[in-house]
Amino acid sequence: MTEQRHSALAIHPIAGDDGDGPELLRRRQIVRRTRWLVLIVLVLLALGAARTVFVRIANARELQASSVEHAKQYVQTALPRTPTAGQKLALPGTLQGYVQSPISARASGYLKRWTKDIGSRVEKGELLAEIETPEIDQQLSQAIAARNQAASGLELAQSTAARWENLRKKDVVSQQDLDERRSAVAQATANVAAADANVQRLKQTEGFKRVVAPFSGVITRRNVDTGDLIDAGAGGGAGRALFVLAQTDPLRVYINVPQAYAQLVKAGQPVVVTQAELRGQKFSGQVARTAGAIDTTTRMMQVEVSLPNRDGALLPGAYVQVELPLAASGTITVPANALLFRAEGTRVAVVDAKGRVGLRPVTLGRNYGENVEVVDGLAGTDRMVLNPSDSLADGDMVAVAPDAPADGAKPGAAPAAPAAAKKEPA
Repeated sequence: MTEQRHSALAIHPIAGDDGDGPELLRRRQIVRRTRWLVLIVLVLLALGAARTVFVRIANARELQASSVEHAKQYVQTALPRTPTAGQKLALPGTLQGYVQSPISARASGYLKRWTKDIGSRVEKGELLAEIETPEIDQQLSQAIAARNQAASGLELAQSTAARWENLRKKDVVSQQDLDERRSAVAQATANVAAADANVQRLKQTEGFKRVVAPFSGVITRRNVDTGDLIDAGAGGGAGRALFVLAQTDPLRVYINVPQAYAQLVKAGQPVVVTQAELRGQKFSGQVARTAGAIDTTTRMMQVEVSLPNRDGALLPGAYVQVELPLAASGTITVPANALLFRAEGTRVAVVDAKGRVGLRPVTLGRNYGENVEVVDGLAGTDRMVLNPSDSLADGDMVAVAPDAPADGAKPGAAPAAPAAAKKEPA
């Protein structure tokens, strides 16, 4: 049927050599389609490979750019300044009571009671404690009895001497006998005087049973309790302190001024005292006196500062900062956190317009605490690196962070680095 239709249409199959023409045609069609399919697959694979290579190259470039960005050092800079006003020298010190003394007992015995505790404000002569002194009481009784005995001996010696005076006038006794009686009177008088002195000493010692405040102040320490054995000290030495009394108004602070500033500190000079725990509060005082000499060991001069404390805001023993105003020197100053202390000497990291770092050797002058004078090695137009890293070297490239950080950013924070490279597709 098919062959008749093909014959009617004048379509004749190509006969092969082996006589299987239609089968050969189908095979050729299959081969052709397979070639096209393989070609399409190869093209798709080539496109995928090209895309993968392109993505890898792009990621490598982004990764390299990110590495360069992360490797870049961001620094904050500042310019040296020449102060027109006087500098302030900040020195540490410890507050002390203007008068601070341990209160010891001068009579041995047992503590009967104490009347004042730590924190109590007392006036001069006010009772602090009482001591029981049974041994001193007994010694006083014996001394009084010995004094009475010596007084009786003196009366007898005087009456005897008077009788012998009358007898001598009558030439009944010799002058030698009269002199002996007179000598007995003198000895008895000395014995009475010695007994009186011993009684007065013991009475005075017994008076020390009452421990009183030698000056007005605040009790800062109590070292005894009721019933404790009190030893006044052997050989005149001081025993254990019962109390510690401090006068809190005014206070005083001892500071050590370096030799470089010793000539600038004078008695009567005003000072400002601050305490870290009392933020925003400043207390005015003045230099009371100076040592007038430099300690050969520390190369410092001791200075005493007097500080009024009428409201009791400052406590003895507190750690404070004392600021001494100094006259302007006209020398440029740099922040202390801009200095690099290397083995080859003190350096300052300077950044040029291209962002290249140069380490400048500098000669330092006076140290004002937060600021330091630079005598030589630095110009007023040099831009310094603040808080330089220990790894910072001469010739390094850095990026200067903006002086005014963005809202919410912390000072000194580096700008955000670019986003990380995209992950390579699977």
